[in-house]
Amino acid sequence: MKALLFRDLQLAMRAGGGFGLGLSFFLIVTVLVPFGVGPESALLSRIAAGVLWIGALLACLLSLDRIFALDWEDGSLDLLATSPLPLEAVCVAKALVHWLTTGLPLTITAPLLGLLLSLPDGGFLWVFISLAVGTPALSFIGMFGAALTVGIKRGGLLLSLLVLPLYVPTLIFGAEIARRGVEGLSVSVPLMLLSGITLGTLALLPFVSALVLRINLR
Repeated sequence: MKALLFRDLQLAMRAGGGFGLGLSFFLIVTVLVPFGVGPESALLSRIAAGVLWIGALLACLLSLDRIFALDWEDGSLDLLATSPLPLEAVCVAKALVHWLTTGLPLTITAPLLGLLLSLPDGGFLWVFISLAVGTPALSFIGMFGAALTVGIKRGGLLLSLLVLPLYVPTLIFGAEIARRGVEGLSVSVPLMLLSGITLGTLALLPFVSALVLRINLR
């Protein structure tokens, strides 16, 4: 599994779907928002947490179609399905690579980009924590969507339509954590709910995705 992780990390960088693309998109979204809503600091500070979460969510969508597509095109996916490594472990490795190349860089960068949106001082830590807890769920849900659409030509749009509704609970609770942190309110309830979503996706989706892949590979 370690060899698969390193292999996919190298492929993600070479294919141009790594952290650079996601970070560039995240930066563009953050820079454009003040032009669209105005430069008023009071308004930007109220919407900063939500904008950062939406930007991170959309940035995660950019590379979802690459999770299984490259292996499908060169036939590696068939070899992985018949290898001694369980297909569930392959799915975990794919989702983990997506998080390492997309979710983790976005989590680290979000508090810095919050400066462009006049994010209040109390919000930087909670934006980081909420993204650190929530972005793994985005990667595993995206991995499930990629498994559903593998082999479909130009399935990127279909993948986005399938995954976006599943992202909504993560977005709601993640943004709520950041908003409550900014306002000095208790974040325990949304944090527990977001943690539950992430743990649930980590526990269930590798098995469901592996089942879907076996059906698609028949």
